[in-house]
Amino acid sequence: MSEFDPEPLILAAEQFARLPGIGLKTAQRLAYHILNQPEEQVEAFAEGILNARRSVKTCSVCQNFCGGEVCPICDDDSRDKRTICVVEAPKDVTAFERSGGFNGVYHVLHGLLSPINGIGPQQLKIKELMGRLTDCDEVIMATDPTVEGEATAVYLSRMIKPMGIKVTRLAYGLPAGAAIEYADDVTLQRALENRSEL
Repeated sequence: MSEFDPEPLILAAEQFARLPGIGLKTAQRLAYHILNQPEEQVEAFAEGILNARRSVKTCSVCQNFCGGEVCPICDDDSRDKRTICVVEAPKDVTAFERSGGFNGVYHVLHGLLSPINGIGPQQLKIKELMGRLTDCDEVIMATDPTVEGEATAVYLSRMIKPMGIKVTRLAYGLPAGAAIEYADDVTLQRALENRSEL
């Protein structure tokens, strides 16, 4: 932004730039776009974001985002509750559900182990996962095939396998370094079908 831009415009662009995947130029375009919209639309936009932040909760069972105490997946009696698919983020649950190839339940960690970024086991929903394993036959590690995703999968596997529970990892139908949310439905389906034990 230039020195001639008003400070509120610069501050708005700085807020947009804090979002993941939004660079400075895109943030500037978004800020200019907002200023060109009718005030009612901007208020509706801001209210929609605030409403989502205030009303969306985490499921008391799987830690996924939901509107109530328990999410619809955990509340569904037709799901196989003995198979838990462990994912990094709620967006990964959406990706798997879109593929239509999984009938178990999920557990959302809300991150991956990353000591360099100060993220250890205490920052993740690992304690909640361990509390769910009493009636579990299989835990599928569905973290991204990155250094952090692999480290998290191995860490959890070492905790879970001594309990006599089968621990599997998604097959590498997913390209290394890719995010699950961007994978196509067929790739996700094959990755689930061809998972292997850790």
